[in-house]
Amino acid sequence: MFAIDYQILIAAVLLFVGILASKLSPRLGLPLLVLFLMVGMLAGEDGLGLAFDDAQTAHALGTIALALILFDGGLQTSLSSIKQVWKPASFLATFGVAITAGVTGVAAAYIIGIPLEVGLLLGAIVGSTDAAAVFSILRNAGIHINSRLKSTLEIESASNDPMAIFLTVGILELVTNQMDFGWDLAILFIQQMGVGTVVGLGVGWLAVKLINRITLDAAGLYPVLVAVCGLLTFGISASLGGSGFLATFIAGVFIGNNRFVLKRATFMFHDGIAWLGQIAMFVMLGLLVNPASLLDIWLEGLLIAATLIFIARPLAVFPFLSFAGFNRREITLISWVGLRGSVPIILAIFPLLFDIPQAYLIFNVVFFVVLISATLQGSTLPWMAKRLKLIEDAPVTPAATLEISALGDVDVDIVQYTLGHSARAVNRTLAELALPEGAVVAMITRGSAVFPPRGSSVLMAGDHIFILLKPGLRPFIDCIFSHTNSLGEVALASGYLVLKGAARLEDISHSYGIEFPSKHTSTLDEFLKQQLGGRDVSDGEVLTLENGVFEVKAVRRGQIVAVQYSREP
Repeated sequence: MFAIDYQILIAAVLLFVGILASKLSPRLGLPLLVLFLMVGMLAGEDGLGLAFDDAQTAHALGTIALALILFDGGLQTSLSSIKQVWKPASFLATFGVAITAGVTGVAAAYIIGIPLEVGLLLGAIVGSTDAAAVFSILRNAGIHINSRLKSTLEIESASNDPMAIFLTVGILELVTNQMDFGWDLAILFIQQMGVGTVVGLGVGWLAVKLINRITLDAAGLYPVLVAVCGLLTFGISASLGGSGFLATFIAGVFIGNNRFVLKRATFMFHDGIAWLGQIAMFVMLGLLVNPASLLDIWLEGLLIAATLIFIARPLAVFPFLSFAGFNRREITLISWVGLRGSVPIILAIFPLLFDIPQAYLIFNVVFFVVLISATLQGSTLPWMAKRLKLIEDAPVTPAATLEISALGDVDVDIVQYTLGHSARAVNRTLAELALPEGAVVAMITRGSAVFPPRGSSVLMAGDHIFILLKPGLRPFIDCIFSHTNSLGEVALASGYLVLKGAARLEDISHSYGIEFPSKHTSTLDEFLKQQLGGRDVSDGEVLTLENGVFEVKAVRRGQIVAVQYSREP
């Protein structure tokens, strides 16, 4: 057998064990990254005897894996979440990282007895957080927090890596005398963030255009094409001196928030790739460390971890978030959620590549700090959330957009809703829902039973509803089948609501919250004719009321069959 044959076998076994180890996470209350690292450590030189000390290979594979993970994070990040919390999240992702790095770095220099600049380098390396571990713990524990708090943690963790990487690279170049402090560092920051942002937006825009216009013979190539666009973004940005990680994340956000062919299949593909990257990266990093060497720095590592968790992170979080509308309990949870994960360990390889004298010391300390942070904060996070009384009821299962792979050019979605008890559609027939033009219920499932939709079909909590609709109608359909949305919240921003003339006023009011002067059982057709003088109505006629404008869009044989509703004329 060739050497590669054994290497493939070993890699497959390690990945297999890593996947099986993920089943222990809910029971132990530990982040998956800790279990993956333990798999690598147990298989290493002090365990099963597998030798791996190639920092160059670890850096290369770790960079690729991290780029794919950030790209997947961008794809899954909604613009609505960014708009909701961009101010606090952007502060935490920039100034918060810098404050954390500075406080931790000064403490590390004093605790270990290393030069201040080397201590600041260590602080920069551990400056970013890994909220992916947080939410895996929350999901496994069945814990839910409010959307603003959740979005802040998600956006911060997804966007703070570039700042930590910039600080690490900048301080490394200062330590190795490749750069002077001051303007050189400022120019590097502008170049990293500016180029990364421009390249991310540019490649993201081009990628969406390309994916929607190109026709590939094999449907499986579309997710691969999206992944290649992500890696291309990283390569272009890094080659131009920008932050490849920032560019990759921004491109992911841009692509993920636009419509493109086989979008759901692409998300599933990248989710799998991101998991593979995480497992491979952490197992590899576990192999790279020598567990016996961690015992030599356990006290220093413990003191630095304590400084990071109990001093640096709170100092970076409390002052600003106090002015951002968060209460003390929410700020405390955000402070406690600052788990360290993949990025610090990857960045800890950088000093090895630059041949810094304290490189191995930095790597071991960072590894120990990540283990302590992930284990302590990760295992106590559910308890902390309960202690702070930030637990909320589980939200209604969100609607899922299904793929119509054979009709890639058709501007239509199939959306699945799981009805919650508070949904407006519960205990009503399909005929009473006043569905808009362009939306059709295709199938209803209840338990193991599947039955075709009829006007007399009564919907019940727990039913799964499959609806064929045009994309612009999604917010209106959400009003009916979700539990919180109303027309006042969506503000008709996605398009116009076209109602059937045969729909009853009572049903329209119940489904969309539109109030009429009198709530009787007359239809919209009868109501408009009465309000317009009891005469025959033609296309284009308009009725303006306090609650909105009704415009007749279609009349057939004297009956109004379609009416467009909008808030303002």
